Amino acid sequence: MSQPSQTLATVTYLVADYDEAIAWFKTALGFDLLTDDDLGDGKRWVEIGAGDGGVKLLLAKAKGVEQVAAIGAFAGDRVGFFLHTSDFDAKRQAMEINGVPFEEDTRVEPYGKVAVFRDLYGNRWDLLEPKA
Repeated sequence: MSQPSQTLATVTYLVADYDEAIAWFKTALGFDLLTDDDLGDGKRWVEIGAGDGGVKLLLAKAKGVEQVAAIGAFAGDRVGFFLHTSDFDAKRQAMEINGVPFEEDTRVEPYGKVAVFRDLYGNRWDLLEPKA
């Protein structure tokens, strides 16, 4: 018997402020705002994405001490997100112009061209142009 199809569609991403995070992702990374629905009591359903499908981020405003403390610690200071691009040099240049802090020079690995950057809350990401 075959398994039913499934897709990892959305990952929760803790934010301090919805609008701050939306603006950063749109400006710094060129992401699209996919959904922004008011759920009442200051809660919103906000999804952003990188443009060509793939996993969406659900921006969730942190509440309470534990969630606020977890902002920026998605993967315990490991790289937790991987942003693929077909033109590494152009994407990196655009990100740097928009103030995205890179931690290292570009390096070439067996799997592609890569460099680590941090988002507005300090989470670590790889910008990666996978090898063809």
